[in-house]
Amino acid sequence: MKIVIAPDSFKESLSALEAAESIERGFKRVIPDAEYVKVPMADGGEGTVQSLVDATGGQIISKTVTGPLGEPVEAFFGILGNKTTAVIEMAAASGIHLVPAEQRNPLVTTTRGTGELITAALDHGVDHIIIGIGGSATNDGGAGMAKALGAKLLDQNGAEIEEGGGALGCLDSINLSEFDPRLSHVKIEVACDVDNPLTGEKGASAIFGPQKGADQQMVALLDQNLAHYAAVIERDLGKNINDVPGAGAAGGLGGGLLAFMSAELKRGVDIVIEATGLSSIVEDADLVITGEGKIDGQTIFGKTPIGVAKTAKKHGIPVVGIAGNVAKDSEAVYEHGIDALFSIVPGVTSLEDAFKHAGEYAERTAASIAAVFKIGFVKR
Repeated sequence: MKIVIAPDSFKESLSALEAAESIERGFKRVIPDAEYVKVPMADGGEGTVQSLVDATGGQIISKTVTGPLGEPVEAFFGILGNKTTAVIEMAAASGIHLVPAEQRNPLVTTTRGTGELITAALDHGVDHIIIGIGGSATNDGGAGMAKALGAKLLDQNGAEIEEGGGALGCLDSINLSEFDPRLSHVKIEVACDVDNPLTGEKGASAIFGPQKGADQQMVALLDQNLAHYAAVIERDLGKNINDVPGAGAAGGLGGGLLAFMSAELKRGVDIVIEATGLSSIVEDADLVITGEGKIDGQTIFGKTPIGVAKTAKKHGIPVVGIAGNVAKDSEAVYEHGIDALFSIVPGVTSLEDAFKHAGEYAERTAASIAAVFKIGFVKR
């Protein structure tokens, strides 16, 4: 019997690996002699670096980089077990959690630190970089990132423009003569689960600017500046990024990655499934277990459990989902490959208790699932 355990993290309580280990312990209570394969998963957001490093036997590397406000921050990236793939969460360097609420100002926040993480990854000789772009504090279209990699973004006087989305209106020309040449030989995949264009009423500034500290006047200026930035990119680099779905992600970083690196924007969970080789792992399994902190009606829109379930269903493998919170509208997942759902919470309890004992509760629930599965497996 082969059991594949492929959960996402249970936010604020268990990493994906910790969740997988808890589920495995529960199953082993009942079915000790099965083959267990743990594949920590993620969907491109927070925890993706850790999950992919854990799943592939890679390593986390710390790096001091420029934070969103220009001050040094301690960030990190991962090198996967194949030693040729790096994985970066832009939020580690340029995330909104790095900026106190009262200092949030997308006119000045920069993605320079994200570019510095990319440089650090290149220094390790990788030929494939995966970048998750959720949780940004920025609205600079990836300009700071591009400058960190050697791009010259110049004003009318030939001087480099300042950091932040507020400076993009001063951009007059882009020169890539000193852009890091190693990038032309590297595959860049971007975990992007939104389809917002760069500008307009559904663009980066209008949709995401307010949560980063922008008032309506700032939103209008930022949107105008990104439109100007896109026009200069089209003229100087020959790439039209303004209306590309996903270009507006992370304050336009999606568009910047398209413009400067010919990156490919993909669903985060699809990137993780490919990087972990999940399809080949599950093809001869008897059961697949997946899950995350909450499973609800939104889970069907690119979340980890559905990505895992669809992969398993290509091989006809049954899938069980577990979660801390199984919401009332969770039934939608049954139409997308999950065969059964279980909540790990044993009864009425506080949120604090659920977080504190998540591992214990996941183990207990897994043992119950294993007992039911064993009955069916023996009869089969």
